[in-house]
Amino acid sequence: MTVPVRPLRRARVLTVTLWGIAAVQAVLGLGFLIAPAQTAAVLGFSPAPGWADWLFGMMAARFLAFAYGMGLAARNPAAARPWIGAMVVIQALDWLVTLRFLLAGAVTLAQVSTASFLPVIFVVVLLLCWPQADDSKAGA
Repeated sequence: MTVPVRPLRRARVLTVTLWGIAAVQAVLGLGFLIAPAQTAAVLGFSPAPGWADWLFGMMAARFLAFAYGMGLAARNPAAARPWIGAMVVIQALDWLVTLRFLLAGAVTLAQVSTASFLPVIFVVVLLLCWPQADDSKAGA
């Protein structure tokens, strides 16, 4: 009996991508939760008013929640399709917002860094490797 390579490769690419997204979300979440002003400075932004740290903290909570969700999805993608779908929407919106503010001149390419291309890569990979209902049995 031969094992189909393509579904296994697709599943592996999906798992690696989900762990990568989880890592990005966790780093941003921890950075903005623990040291919001310093994290913003690392990204090249000028000091923000004090109330912005509150928004950064709220944003950090969501980053950390999605880091958790992507970790769950990496362990069992077929069972976590709603988490993956939500991340596709988030990444698409992130990219559109990034483009809007880049084109308006409010931020620079250096400031947005990987946000100029990672969302596109993540969306494409997540959609191309979308887990099927029976993918959870692939490793069994």
